[in-house]
Amino acid sequence: MDRLQHLLMSLYLLILFINLTKTTAQSPAPAPAPPGPTNVIKILKKAGHFKTFIRLLKSTQLDSNLNSQLGNTNNGLTIFAPSDTAFSVLKTGTLRSLTDQEKLELMQFHIVPMFISSSQFETVSSPLKTHAGSGARFQLNVTASGNSLNISTGLTNTTISDTVYMDTNLAIYQVDKVLLPLDIFTPKPAPAPAPELKAESESPDDAVSKKDISSGVSFAMLRDTVLFIAATVAAISFSL
Repeated sequence: MDRLQHLLMSLYLLILFINLTKTTAQSPAPAPAPPGPTNVIKILKKAGHFKTFIRLLKSTQLDSNLNSQLGNTNNGLTIFAPSDTAFSVLKTGTLRSLTDQEKLELMQFHIVPMFISSSQFETVSSPLKTHAGSGARFQLNVTASGNSLNISTGLTNTTISDTVYMDTNLAIYQVDKVLLPLDIFTPKPAPAPAPELKAESESPDDAVSKKDISSGVSFAMLRDTVLFIAATVAAISFSL
């Protein structure tokens, strides 16, 4: 009897173990946590030697703007990040002389509102449109020459020295000179002078009218003179 109870207990435990193993095997594995949003500042901090660029991105409030764009656009972003050495070779007082609006424009000039991989620079058309704008005063030309990628702004000539970060939506390239736009660092064109107001030309009718008035005044004066002389002569003759 004891042997039969032991056998039944063993069979029960075996069935329970099989059921537990089956249930565990069928349970889905937990989904991996979604990746966090791309953070430009964290990427630059991890790379090092971009302290000045980070400070300017924060002071102009572009840091949060960039992260927001990366989460809400399919075009991506390309950032040309000047190293701390690039800022150190600027003329003393250059950054301090800029207004807040000019600092914002300077930072925007380093950001292209589309993702460009290193291989795409060979086919992309220049000048590139930046967040600062486009046109003759915002020239940003990138040309491929062998293994080099050259950048020209009309004031700055440099090359892309390193790829700091790249995924399918964001590319950050290191440049060893600050990209200076013409719009900030050259005199702005003087506004065109206002056109001079010309005196209204005299119409023929006005000229005739003035001539008639002048003739009438002259005739009246002559008539008055004649009458005065005649009265004077009459007065003299009467007195004699």
